[in-house]
Amino acid sequence: MTHKFLPIVLGAALGLTATAASAATLDDVKAKGFLQCGSNTGLAGFAAPDDKGEWNGLDVDTCRAIAAAIFDDPNAVKFTPLTAKERFTALQTGEVDVLVRNTTWTMSRDTTLGLNFTGVNYYDGQGFMVRKSLDVSSALELSGASVCVQTGTTTELNLTDYFKANGMDYNPVVFEKLEEVNAAYDANRCDVYTTDASGLYSIRLQLTNPGDHIVLPEIISKEPLGPAVRQGDDQWFNLVKWVHNAMLNAEELGVTSANVEEMKGSENPNIRRLLGVEGQFGEAIGLSNDWAARIIKHVGNYGEAFDRNVGPDTPLGIARGVNALWSKGGLQYAPPIR
Repeated sequence: MTHKFLPIVLGAALGLTATAASAATLDDVKAKGFLQCGSNTGLAGFAAPDDKGEWNGLDVDTCRAIAAAIFDDPNAVKFTPLTAKERFTALQTGEVDVLVRNTTWTMSRDTTLGLNFTGVNYYDGQGFMVRKSLDVSSALELSGASVCVQTGTTTELNLTDYFKANGMDYNPVVFEKLEEVNAAYDANRCDVYTTDASGLYSIRLQLTNPGDHIVLPEIISKEPLGPAVRQGDDQWFNLVKWVHNAMLNAEELGVTSANVEEMKGSENPNIRRLLGVEGQFGEAIGLSNDWAARIIKHVGNYGEAFDRNVGPDTPLGIARGVNALWSKGGLQYAPPIR
């Protein structure tokens, strides 16, 4: 779920420019001893606290991987729950060091907010959820329906575009907070719920009767979700970018949390560079050369994180699909460490 209008205004009002990160973020993070990560307020599979207050999810694992690379400790991270409305301001003003909150990478965000997206940790797209009792099998059958949607998001614009392009009418039922949208749909105040498809699978688990609802097959937008950092600090930008790349390369090379120590003895030069046995690749991002080995030891490779949080054996039951490695028909592809 993604924000479109307000942050652009806020960015201009705050006078934030590419120099917003003039201080070295990595130095600040090391000095305070932990990473401050902007996260969702609660989206199962991506970022949500459990009954003990422990944060879990695919986005959470990205934050823990950054902490592991820096501190050799995946728990050296604190989470700041942020609404769609709050998230960009929190990053712009330095309240958080990195934003990892199911946020779509778009041109306007990349060029007008003083932010840089570091990659895509989940390729998504907007979809629709309805009650089975509505007896529809396609979004093209939703003309005249009432649609619950979160305000201030690209979801709103995509919804308007889709219905207009297909000559259909709809009645928007708009709320600011995700929890309000969830409650309204669950209380039958609207016929349809629209947001990113990953979010729909997560939200369905929270409904009173999850089995009464289906996600329709149409995907109506491109929603590449990934971490964002402030512009003006290339070292920090590179560090966050290469944390994700390392997790992808590890999966491709067969390096896992279970075999990472054994793999340090591999003769494969790609594995040896990844794990810091050869080369000085950590130095360029201000870390020790075993930075990627730390990530894999504590958090695992990308496939491990995906399967643990949102994969087919989790309550969300999401197939890898386009999030499979490029070598297995997906879009996840990382440049080499060399």
